[in-house]
Amino acid sequence: MRKLSILGSTGSIGTQTLEVVRANGDFQITALAAGSRVERMEAQIREFRPQLACMWTEEAARDLRARVADLPVRVVTGMEGLLEIATEPEAELVVTAVVGMVGIRPTMAAMRAGKDIALANKETLVTAGHLIMPLAKECGVRILPVDSEHSAIFQCLHGNRQNTVSRILLTASGGPFRGRTREELQNIQVEDALKHPNWSMGRKITIDSSTLVNKGLEVMEARWLFDVDLDQVEVVVQPQSVIHSMVEFEDGAILAQLGTPDMKLPIQYALYYPDRRPLAGERLDFAALGQITFEAPDRKNFPGLDLACRAGRRGGSLPTVFNAANEWAVARFLERKLCYLEITDCIQEAMEHHRVVEHPDVEEILEAERETDEYLESLIR
Repeated sequence: MRKLSILGSTGSIGTQTLEVVRANGDFQITALAAGSRVERMEAQIREFRPQLACMWTEEAARDLRARVADLPVRVVTGMEGLLEIATEPEAELVVTAVVGMVGIRPTMAAMRAGKDIALANKETLVTAGHLIMPLAKECGVRILPVDSEHSAIFQCLHGNRQNTVSRILLTASGGPFRGRTREELQNIQVEDALKHPNWSMGRKITIDSSTLVNKGLEVMEARWLFDVDLDQVEVVVQPQSVIHSMVEFEDGAILAQLGTPDMKLPIQYALYYPDRRPLAGERLDFAALGQITFEAPDRKNFPGLDLACRAGRRGGSLPTVFNAANEWAVARFLERKLCYLEITDCIQEAMEHHRVVEHPDVEEILEAERETDEYLESLIR
């Protein structure tokens, strides 16, 4: 029985990972980490019986300790707790499903401890890909993508690594506001942006999908994961979300991975790679689907994608600023303190203000995040 720890177990990816574990019955959960959802964490501990659990705040950890006092589980807290979860001795595979740059240090610690990584925390590669990919090679560990698009590319490359990749075709649904103009986006509310047409995801990534910022983050992530130039990653809007991404090889052949929009498929593929397992759920019905359509992304009305490409090409600490500014702005939008269009305005403003550090280490990455937050807070004040 393989042993697994999960960072971000109460979020969308974490809970679906546990659904896959429950359905297969041949993984042992050794450690779980979450932010503040104490009740959900208690339920997970009682079902999966990990030895170690982490809550981000001490207040949440105290609450959890009281709730599970009858169980043999140790409850830790904060970044030190996350590092314990990531390096829990018995775990062979670590699912990194936390949101944001908080995932960088635990991911690196897990790799140094010899753990394979099922990566769902895209910010880790966006901001620290120049550190993460060499470290994975040095430690002899695998990074297995969990994002549906990157899993699709990974699957298309399986058995084709010796062939030269011409292009990666990263598909996008276009989000809930595809086809709208800037004027039509002026009065978008939180509830509107949280209605994704195809996928069920967490709040932050759903907002990112609506602005196309998420696709920009995925472009930067793909560059590191698959060792290609940024300009070899091309975004294609595929509104039905049945083609999850494609790879074009030097002879012009294109391989695509298709399926229903269900995150449990890429999660299960990462957990059991290179094996495939039966997975319950709907199957793609081509007759009912009728057609699959494609279009170019709307870069004029959704500038987040071009801002991401600009950050990725420049490199250094600029991708960190792009990501940090987006995290800050999305949080304020969800709190109804910013308008929808101000999300990408904040990203552009922060990028233009920043002085790039060429080869940032972890502390310089985190410092760029702090400086970006402080700068944007000063603008609001």
